[in-house]
Amino acid sequence: MLIGKKITLRSLKVSDLCFLQSIENNQDNWQFGSENRKFDIQDLLDYIRDASIDIEVAKQYRFVITLNTVPIGLIDLFDYTIVKAGVGVIIKKEYRNKGFAKEALELLILYSFKTLKINELYANIESRNISSLHLFQSCGFEFRSQESNLQYFSKLAD
Repeated sequence: MLIGKKITLRSLKVSDLCFLQSIENNQDNWQFGSENRKFDIQDLLDYIRDASIDIEVAKQYRFVITLNTVPIGLIDLFDYTIVKAGVGVIIKKEYRNKGFAKEALELLILYSFKTLKINELYANIESRNISSLHLFQSCGFEFRSQESNLQYFSKLAD
């Protein structure tokens, strides 16, 4: 568990099933993600069960962002190697633009560089996702390249 000033990042648990389903199966969220399909209950339960697998084996890890124990978003490390990992974040619509994603990203950056000892975090962000572009840049991610409508940003460990 990673504890911030306003939010906490914690592991997925079975009680997150309805929340996870509301995020993953919300078609409004698909425009910025890589998985654009509905997940059934068993798929999500399997995912939650597998979420306890060590990041070095699974190559990914998903944290639940909570505010006063209420799940408000998710932040992921994916494509993990011992030197770098991708980052993705989503916040429920009613909690956006309140600084929660920034605090979650800052916690994840510290965890990734200090605990996991990786050298680089990166994000692939759609050019029209202005909020995410601003978020990652405000946390020190630098523009590296653009391919089609995706912009590639990364942040190196100090």
